[in-house]
Amino acid sequence: MAPATFQALRGTRDILSPDSERHRALVDVFAEQARLAGYGHIMSPIFEELGVFQRLGDSTDVVSKEMYAFEDRDGSMIALRPELTASVVRAFVQHRPDSLPWKAWYEGPQFRHEKPQAGRYRQFSQVGIEVLGSDDPFIDVEVIALGWRFYEALGMSQVSLLLNSLGDATCRPPYHEALETYLRDRFDDLSEQSQATLEKNPLRVLDSKRREDAAIIADAPLMVDHLSPETAEHFAVVRAGLEALEIPYEISPRLVRGLDYYTRTTFEFASTALENAQNAVGGGGRYDGLAESLGGKPTPGIGFALGVDRILLACDAEDVFAAPTTAPDVFIVDLTGGTEALALADQLRQAGIAADRGFDGRSMRAQMKVADRSAAPWAVLVGEDEVAAGTVTIRDMHGDTGQVSVPRADLAATLKNRLHR
Repeated sequence: MAPATFQALRGTRDILSPDSERHRALVDVFAEQARLAGYGHIMSPIFEELGVFQRLGDSTDVVSKEMYAFEDRDGSMIALRPELTASVVRAFVQHRPDSLPWKAWYEGPQFRHEKPQAGRYRQFSQVGIEVLGSDDPFIDVEVIALGWRFYEALGMSQVSLLLNSLGDATCRPPYHEALETYLRDRFDDLSEQSQATLEKNPLRVLDSKRREDAAIIADAPLMVDHLSPETAEHFAVVRAGLEALEIPYEISPRLVRGLDYYTRTTFEFASTALENAQNAVGGGGRYDGLAESLGGKPTPGIGFALGVDRILLACDAEDVFAAPTTAPDVFIVDLTGGTEALALADQLRQAGIAADRGFDGRSMRAQMKVADRSAAPWAVLVGEDEVAAGTVTIRDMHGDTGQVSVPRADLAATLKNRLHR
C-alpha cells in the first residue's frame, strides 16, 4: 500500500521563507511601535473556556457560526480563540494588575471556521493592543494613532480611518428601541439572515452587506444622533485629538464592527489600495463592559486588532514593505572534506556574521553553484594549501574586487569591514 499523502487543511497554509521572514518583520515593526508607547507584550493561551468567547455576543457570526468549540477530555467545553481581546481581558481580570491603565500588545494565531478568501484564512494572525482602566478620550486617540503610525512605519500611505461612536449604557437602549421599531416596520423587506439577526441584536443588522438590506440600512436611525451629552463630549474630544495629530478620519455613522462588546468610540482602518470589498486592514474600539461580563470589576477598555495577511496584501498593492533578505553574509566552500567549514562557520556566527556552507563533500564547482544560489555577497574558500598556511581565501561573489588571501585569525574582522562598507 502506498503511503498516505497529506496537505494543509482548507483555510490554512504553510508560510515558508522568505514570506515567513516578512511576517516576522511586520511583527517586529509593530512591537517597536508598541514599545515606544509603553505597551508590554502579553502571550495568552490559544484555547480558553468556551464561556470566555461567548461574551462576544450570540448574534455575531464568530460565536454562532465560526468558532472552533469542542468538548475536552475532562468534559469541559473549550474553544480555539477566534480573537484575542476577550483572552486579554480575561487575563486582566485573573491577574488584577496594580498599575492602571494597563497597556498590552499581542500577536499570534486565531481560528475561525469561515469561507477562505483573499487575505482571510481559518487560521490567521493578528497584531493588536488593549488598554484597560482608563476612561480618558485621549487614550482612544493614542490607540488609534498607534495603529496609524504603524501603517506609516510599514510605508503604507493609502489607508483611510473610519470613525463612529456606538453610545453607552445610558443612550444606547433608547437608540436600540428606535432602531428595532424602524427595522420591524420593514421586516418583510429584510434578508432572511437579517430577519434572524434582528431577533438577537438590531444593531448587528447595520453590519449586513447584503444587497436587499442596503436601502433599509441607508435610511435607518443613526447612533450619533442619539448620543448622551457625556458620550457626545467624549467623541468630540477624540475627534479633536486626531485633528491635533493631523490624522485624517471620516465619520462612518453605520460602522458597528463585528462583535457585540463595542461601546462608544469605534473605528476601522481600510486600505484604499485594495480594490475588492474586503479592504479592512484592522479596527477596534471601546468595550467598557467586557471586563465586568468576565467576572471583573467594571473597567473601561479599548483596543484594536490588525490582520497581518490583509496588511501584507495592501503592502503588495502599494509596493512597499518587501520581504527582508534571507541571504547569508558568507558562504564557505570547503575542499578539505568539511571539517574546516564546520569550524569556520561556527567562528563567523559567533562573531555575528551569517554564514552558510556546503555539505556532502561536493566538488568546488558544485559548492560554488550553491554559493551563487545562496546570494551571499562573499565566499570563503578553504583547501589543503590554506590550512597549511593558516589562511583562507575571500572571494567577492559580485566580481567587483576579485579575491584575496587573509590570515585565518583576521577573517571575521576583514569580513565585517567589507560587509559594512
